[in-house]
Amino acid sequence: MNTTKGRVLVAMSGGIDSSVAAVLLHEQGYEVVGMTMKTWDYASAGGSKKETGCCSLDSINDARAIAVELGFPHYIIDIRDEFGDFVINNFTDEYLAGRTPNPCVLCNTHIKWDALLRRADQLGCEFIATGHYANVRLEDGRYVISKGLDENKDQSYALWGISQASLSRTLFPLGGMRKTEIYDEARRRGFTALVNKPESYEICFIPDNDYRGFLRRRVEGLEARVAGGEFILRDGTVVGKHEGYPFYTIGQRKGLGIALGFPVYVTEIRPETNQVVLGNYDELASSQTVVGKLNLGKYASLEGRGLVPSITKIRYNHDGAPAFLEQIGDKIHVYFEEPVHAITPGQAAVFYEGNDVLGGGWIERHVIGEVPVATTGATALTV
Repeated sequence: MNTTKGRVLVAMSGGIDSSVAAVLLHEQGYEVVGMTMKTWDYASAGGSKKETGCCSLDSINDARAIAVELGFPHYIIDIRDEFGDFVINNFTDEYLAGRTPNPCVLCNTHIKWDALLRRADQLGCEFIATGHYANVRLEDGRYVISKGLDENKDQSYALWGISQASLSRTLFPLGGMRKTEIYDEARRRGFTALVNKPESYEICFIPDNDYRGFLRRRVEGLEARVAGGEFILRDGTVVGKHEGYPFYTIGQRKGLGIALGFPVYVTEIRPETNQVVLGNYDELASSQTVVGKLNLGKYASLEGRGLVPSITKIRYNHDGAPAFLEQIGDKIHVYFEEPVHAITPGQAAVFYEGNDVLGGGWIERHVIGEVPVATTGATALTV
């Protein structure tokens, strides 16, 4: 085959998306090298569920089978140490700090892309590629991530933290396709096992979706240390006891084990006093938030631009809400046009201009307050 387009290292999890991405690049004339990353083993997690998903032996074999059939090399790399040291420790530390982490975004930003690029250099690959539903382009000297064509599968939210240098070498072959097309492409080539393979939506190192059990196993003596904390209302009224603040998240309603005669939600977590604040749905609403540890994409900075309009997503499955952004130093203050519910410290806030990712950061705190009146700065950005 004429491989005039260059050599590309494709992250292959064994699932349908990354497999079809590798197949398409191979057929488009790239010299493909497949790579599967072993990030975690479930024996270490101590969970009860059979090993499944991107790190299982079955998934590794599925990825290798595609490579063998199409005649390109495939490698397995073990990054459990670096993954565990960074992602797992952060996951645990964030819950112990009363925040709710997003390990998938953190892994993309700090582990997977770095690991892929290092191996790409070792293997002489110009590019890396993944099966994410997103797009990347070069515009005015900046690499810009934008939403994938399939809005229902768009994964641009999880990619905001990738550096400009990394994006310059990144390909997203599925960005212009819908999920139905991916299934069609797999069927057309006879990869029926991929079509029938169930997709995994759990955090890779918590296959049973029981993060509380994971924390109990991970942190020796945690249960005894935090048991018996207080459920309180915003005015300080004690209304019950809870199992420990790390086992709750902002916006949680189910599993609280308390009845107050009206629906209640977790509205705040206070790790320093082991208190969990409860309130009604309206008390979950915030009109402002502060976002730090920024990575800006489409523009190098928003500082000095006044109030910048955006659609801001505060979690992966959030539709996004109209907001104005004000960058002050290394923080962005987000002022929502209408209050939004369950803004959660530890989650990522991602800012959009149309389909383009302006950037993102980690939610540090939410603020109840008024939305500033838009100034002349609240217009479409100009470079």
